[in-house]
Amino acid sequence: MTLSDLAATIAARKGADPSSSWTAKLLSQGPEKCAEKFGEEAVEAIIEAVKGDKDALTAEAADVLYHLLVMLSARDVALDDVLAELARRQGTSGIAEKAARS
Repeated sequence: MTLSDLAATIAARKGADPSSSWTAKLLSQGPEKCAEKFGEEAVEAIIEAVKGDKDALTAEAADVLYHLLVMLSARDVALDDVLAELARRQGTSGIAEKAARS
């Protein structure tokens, strides 16, 4: 499964019955709840990275990616738009890119 496949699955479940789909349930609770859940998963990934448990970090990283895509969907931000932004930044030093934002 690619991130694009996952984003398509999330989009397909956007209007599903919240009692039958975790994705639909999250989205029905609004963008703020989706953002909160993403933050929780990110913290869990950080904890596993610090602990050094590769398998647990792998699982938490999958959760982070899923919840990031749900959060983006909740705000109608397409994965393709995020990928286009990454492509735009490609070949630019991270330090130079960050300085250009100021």
